Amino acid sequence: MEAAIREAIEKVLKKLAIDQADFAVEHPSDLAHGDYATNVALVLSKRLGKNPRELAEQFKAELSGMLPQVAAIDIAGPGFINFRLNRDFFKDMIVNARAAGDAWGKNDSWAGKRVLVEYTDANPFKEFHVGHLFTNAVGESIARIFMMNGADTKRVNYQGDVGLHVAHAIWGMRELGISAESDLSPGDLGRAYVHGATAYKNEDPQAILEIREINKKVYDRSDEEVNALYDKGRAVSLAYFETIYTLVGTRFDAYFFESEAAPEGKALVLAHPETFIESEGARVFHGEEHGLHTRVFLNKEGLPTYEAKELALAKLKEERLGTYDLSIISTSNEVNEYFKVLNAAMGFVYPELAPKTEHIGHGTVRLSTGKMSSRTGDVIRAVDFISEVADAAAAKMDEGGKTAPQDELANAIALGAIKYATLRGSILQDSVFDKERALSFEGDSGPYLQYTHARIVSVLAKAKEAGVLPNMDHMPEEAYAIEKILYRFKEVVCEALVARSPHLITTYLTELAGAFNTFYAEEKIADASDPYAPYKAAIADGVRITLKNGLWALGIHAPERM
Repeated sequence: MEAAIREAIEKVLKKLAIDQADFAVEHPSDLAHGDYATNVALVLSKRLGKNPRELAEQFKAELSGMLPQVAAIDIAGPGFINFRLNRDFFKDMIVNARAAGDAWGKNDSWAGKRVLVEYTDANPFKEFHVGHLFTNAVGESIARIFMMNGADTKRVNYQGDVGLHVAHAIWGMRELGISAESDLSPGDLGRAYVHGATAYKNEDPQAILEIREINKKVYDRSDEEVNALYDKGRAVSLAYFETIYTLVGTRFDAYFFESEAAPEGKALVLAHPETFIESEGARVFHGEEHGLHTRVFLNKEGLPTYEAKELALAKLKEERLGTYDLSIISTSNEVNEYFKVLNAAMGFVYPELAPKTEHIGHGTVRLSTGKMSSRTGDVIRAVDFISEVADAAAAKMDEGGKTAPQDELANAIALGAIKYATLRGSILQDSVFDKERALSFEGDSGPYLQYTHARIVSVLAKAKEAGVLPNMDHMPEEAYAIEKILYRFKEVVCEALVARSPHLITTYLTELAGAFNTFYAEEKIADASDPYAPYKAAIADGVRITLKNGLWALGIHAPERM
């Protein structure tokens, strides 16, 4: 509907021979002011030298009859134009939501386009910690929002299975007496990595020499013992990561590794000496010439850096997944400047891919203990964190007299709390995870949305027992407030994609859930004596579908019992 109003206004501008203007069409904060409002008259008044209210009246006259779904157009304040939709519009939206089911909220704005979304990118030989969990939540939601908008979306995971961190771990395995024949666990690898990283940081000359030598051997596969430790550690890490991806509900379509990107990256850098200049034995890209900073793509030892590997990765993605329209890379914003340099360099090497590459640098979610470091071992493992939050969720359910705690349900609520807390604000900003707030069943939380969904399922079941089935044949003269929020879901999904902002969906769902709970407190649904009960049940069903699909877009499960 927003697009229809905007299109009608643009037609009026053309008819009146007025140059296009940057005007807004949005929902008034107060539903009493209408369903949509535009500031077009205010925007144009100064340029045209006209009184904004008089200009608004002119637009009102021209718009009259152009929008059959608009019942009334009013002028408010200094010249805002408010639109009130007709009664049947809201009814039709509920009909559409219920008919569409799981497809409600989807659109085809990106139909026919292929989008790659790379995220999580956990490194083997290191712990999968809370930071990875939050990064996964952001990337998964971005991928799902593209899917909601019709894109052929491929989830991609790029993992660092070579590099100095691997050498740290293998050196640590040797020092701790861990052999390739050992019953190796992910925890053992984490301890070995910390042992090696600490020695390297403390500038132990012998350790540094040995770790650098191991690093070379990992790349050229020249040492049988190193190969055996590497192969065993890599396999254990990757298998463990898969258990976590299953737990959090992520399914990747393709995996890429630094080990395959490294030789390609090195060859690429050497093939473009005009772009990557020799400097003290290394190869660098002079970013200063492009308003950025210089970065090394091949180090003095001739090994490709992350930059060179990332450069090769862009082409590897195309070779394996086919031509794409957009490649999104979602990481922490700590590497924002690095990606600017990378994209600039890509413009010289792969000019056709650089414009199709988009980096989304999201903020960091911190715990009360502050930032974590896998190098020092000061990390909280993702599985431990989920388990801790799940235990707290089970305790809350038990205290509240709700559904008896179950491991599967407790995990779903824990993940709902974690993901919502990650996505509730702008993903570009840092935030703090507050467990008590995240697990609240009373608003602005994942569990609140999950509970509202489960509550509606229960209400509809009770209504059915009372002989009330959803039906739109008999409706009250005025639309309920909840109806004026429910229909906006499709718009929000579109806006979330354009802005790359999952928080627009979390905000909308929280508003919708609050409106429903107010509606339910004021209206009886399971009452066969109420002639409007079937219509109210249909509204409830539409809200249920909207919550379920909206939660799906956030990567959150919608339980039917809580």
